[in-house]
Amino acid sequence: MIPIIIAVLLLLLVGCGSNNIQGNLQKVGLLLEGEIDDQSWGEKGYQGLLSIKEEYDVDVEYKEEVLTEQEVKDTVKEFVRDGVNLIFGHSSNYGKTFFEISNEYPDVHFVYFNGTYYNDNVTSLTFNSHAMGFFAGMLASEMSQTNQVGIIAAYQWQPEIEGFYEGVKYQNPTTDVQMSFIYDWNDYQIALEMYENMKEQNVDVFYPAGDAFSEQVIKRASDDGLYAIGFVSDQYEIDPNTVLTSTVQHVDRLYNVTAEKFSKGELEGDIQTFDFKDDYITMGEFSPEVSEEFQDALNNAIEQYIDSGFLPNQ
Repeated sequence: MIPIIIAVLLLLLVGCGSNNIQGNLQKVGLLLEGEIDDQSWGEKGYQGLLSIKEEYDVDVEYKEEVLTEQEVKDTVKEFVRDGVNLIFGHSSNYGKTFFEISNEYPDVHFVYFNGTYYNDNVTSLTFNSHAMGFFAGMLASEMSQTNQVGIIAAYQWQPEIEGFYEGVKYQNPTTDVQMSFIYDWNDYQIALEMYENMKEQNVDVFYPAGDAFSEQVIKRASDDGLYAIGFVSDQYEIDPNTVLTSTVQHVDRLYNVTAEKFSKGELEGDIQTFDFKDDYITMGEFSPEVSEEFQDALNNAIEQYIDSGFLPNQ
């Protein structure tokens, strides 16, 4: 009789411990515009989802290539039917639809990235990419031998574009900045065409500001013996002599932080901003092509920004 009572008590203790960890968290869903094995942004989201599964011992679901508004609505309905009450949309493009349908699902919290929509149960996790663009611009301007640098971006509204321009001009006002926009996160073929056009204009340092095409542009720059700066992931290993450094966004870490807040009932519906000071944005490994002296200067500028909140040009 006593062993049975002990066994029951142990089961209750285990169950209570699990519930304490999970809190409000029941099941987690993830929507992706691309695929989980893209070796960049999408993979980081998937790794974030797996970390939640491991940490909180909850079931997770994901769906790839969810692109249209109707696909978002259908996927959300499917997730909710399966018991999901925390849904991540791994893109800024999910914000509008999440906002529009959020009142239909008051028991579900929606989370997406780098947008301006929010509601009581909609949260935007936003990286301050203006600053990372600024420091990328400083490095590009310093390393250019032709005084011609280029940024290939998906959309004009990306904050790192203005930051890159300001950083370039701060480091060397005579360096010209060429800009091209794809108007698509995934079309690397157009990105390569833009790369070739810039190369013809003597651009010798490239900042491909789109995770789905940055690797392709870096590989082309490597073939041509030119420089590039990695985007979102540390892309140093592609070619240490080409990748001067990378502007790294640790989006996978935010998944666990967000799940923890939600489990405790502390996740607010608002716009939350993350930057160098939070250690969610960092610079990647430096190429041996970058002098130790300039590495130190750039790192000092970042530290001063962390301490003061002001960029070197402010």
